[in-house]
This record gives sequence, structure tokens and C-alpha cells, in this order.
Amino acid sequence: MNILSLLILALSQPAPVPPAPLDESQKRDLTCVAVLAIVASEQEQGVESALAYPLLSERGATYAGLVGERIMTDTGRSREQVREEMLAAVAAQQALAKDATDPDDLVRNEMATCLPLLDTAVPPKPQPDLTQCAGMLQLAYEEVHKREGLSKTAQDLKTLAAVLDSRARDQLRAEGLSGQESDIVLTQSREAMLADVRKRESQGQGADLDFDHCFVLAAPEDRQPRNEH
Repeated sequence: MNILSLLILALSQPAPVPPAPLDESQKRDLTCVAVLAIVASEQEQGVESALAYPLLSERGATYAGLVGERIMTDTGRSREQVREEMLAAVAAQQALAKDATDPDDLVRNEMATCLPLLDTAVPPKPQPDLTQCAGMLQLAYEEVHKREGLSKTAQDLKTLAAVLDSRARDQLRAEGLSGQESDIVLTQSREAMLADVRKRESQGQGADLDFDHCFVLAAPEDRQPRNEH
């Protein structure tokens, strides 16, 4: 085929259809994906202002996935195009924060819009109490230790489990329980937790509690969220 024929063939091909423009709702959702991602990153870094919000890493990632899928379906954008628009939204939020007189106030205003959207799309799981967390972290340590020996992950889990066990015992003692009674409560909680985990695994289900909250309860007091949402 000569060059002229190739040009004619190329000109005869239909032009690619550009994706539909984003509406205001989709732009707002992308902004919220960016805001939640930024706050989640700051929480992982221990930024004090970010710790005023509920932990956002897991739920924020789920929300981003839901928003991305919806925008791809509604606009015909590819996964890569949506990813680029999410990154652009993050960059835009970072630029706004850099130029803002009060960056924390800017985030508060954005979160006032985005947290309700997050709660609707990805409802928060119930938070376990100290006794449940003490049992869960002990089970997690035993599982990792069985698989990896005394690895760094196992050591970290062992330390966190010990912190939670101590705090749970302090709480039970404050409620009037003896040391022996506390042992019984903690053992029963651990056994109930293990039974629930095994039941859910057999049904292909994950945990129904927000066990990220256990790491909050195990953290030093100055690293814990000040305002549970």
C-alpha cells in the first residue's frame, strides 16, 4: 500500500470520541478522593492536625476505588485517565494548601463535605473495645509468630498486644474486677474472637470490626485522634 492510500485510509477512520466532561458532582468526588488521601498520608506520618479525624487509609482507598469505577462507567474514561485526574486533584489540593492563610481551616472545610460522603459510600465499621483489641492483637501475634518466628512484625505485634493487655487490665480493675477475673474476661474475649475469625474465614468474609482502631488504642496518648468521628 502506497503513502497516498495510507493517508486516505487514516482520514477515513472515525476520530476517537473524547470522554464526556466531568460534572460538578464528579469533580467534587475527585476533590474528596484527594483530600482523604492527603489526610490519610498525614495520619500515617503522625501529623497532629490530621489525627483529629477518623483513620482514613483503608476506607479512603475503598472510596477512591468506588469513585474511579463510577467515573469510568459514566464518562468512558480509561482507568489510567481517571488515575491521572486523581493525581491532578491531589496536586491541586496541595497547591491550595500551600497558598492558604490557614491550611488547617481549608482542610476542615473540605472534610466537612467529604466525611459525610465517605460515611455514606463506605460506612465505618464498629470500633472494638480495649478487651477485644487486646485479644485480637494477641491472636495476630501468635499467627505471625507461627509463620515467621520472632520477626520484626511479630515483635511489633507482641509489643502492641502487651500494651493493650495492660490497658485492658487497668480498665477492668477500675471496673472492680480482680486480677483473676480479668484473666477470665480476657481469655473468654480472645476465644470468642478466634471463633468469630474462623467462622468468617470459612464463609469468605473479613472482619466486621474496625481493627485499625486497635492500633489507635495502643498508640501513645499524644498520637491518638482527639475527636472520634
